[in-house]
Amino acid sequence: MSIDLEKNKKLILFDGVCNLCDASVQYVIKHDKDDVFRYTTLQGEVGQAVIKKFNVDTNKMDSILLYSSEDGISYKSSAALKIASKLGFPRNLMTVFLIVPAFIRNWVYDFIAKNRYKWYGKKEACMIPTKELRSKFL
Repeated sequence: MSIDLEKNKKLILFDGVCNLCDASVQYVIKHDKDDVFRYTTLQGEVGQAVIKKFNVDTNKMDSILLYSSEDGISYKSSAALKIASKLGFPRNLMTVFLIVPAFIRNWVYDFIAKNRYKWYGKKEACMIPTKELRSKFL
């Protein structure tokens, strides 16, 4: 399967059964005023195609990825901060944390990701987008 992404769009791949991930996607949708992002679950067909194309080790990376045809793939805290950079003021100020070395940022990210089900819960199935949002999901 190919990854069909519109030009100048970025694809957020997220854990479709994670309540924190779902809430984060809903937040991005609400604040994505320039319609930059498209969405898919890591568990879905498109998500699995991206994982395969970039040989992502899902044992080490299981919560968020950011893909664009121009920039390739970003992981963990780098993905989250690059997403924030496109959400306008004041959220875009979060990119200042890119100066922090990735191993420190990712330690914090991994701690939250490791505990996300315990703290926020888990769904039995991936979210189903509303009719209005369906065009944003691959």
